[in-house]
Amino acid sequence: MAGRLECALANFLETFPLFAAAVLIAHAAGRHDWMTVWGAQLYFWGRLAFLPLYASGVFLVRSLAWNVATLGIILILLSLVF
Repeated sequence: MAGRLECALANFLETFPLFAAAVLIAHAAGRHDWMTVWGAQLYFWGRLAFLPLYASGVFLVRSLAWNVATLGIILILLSLVF
């Protein structure tokens, strides 16, 4: 279990800097629309769901949670473009 949690932490540390940078850039650019709000919420809830799913070893649903979090980052980045 400890090894799985360590891997989950490593995965989080790979995605969080991109999320934090996207949120900070969106804030500095004054972009506070539905895409940034939904993106931040999708990232948060996706990562929150990912942790227990990764620790328990549930494969397909875990991938879905990871993709939801990634979609959140993509929405924030798209809000900066459009």
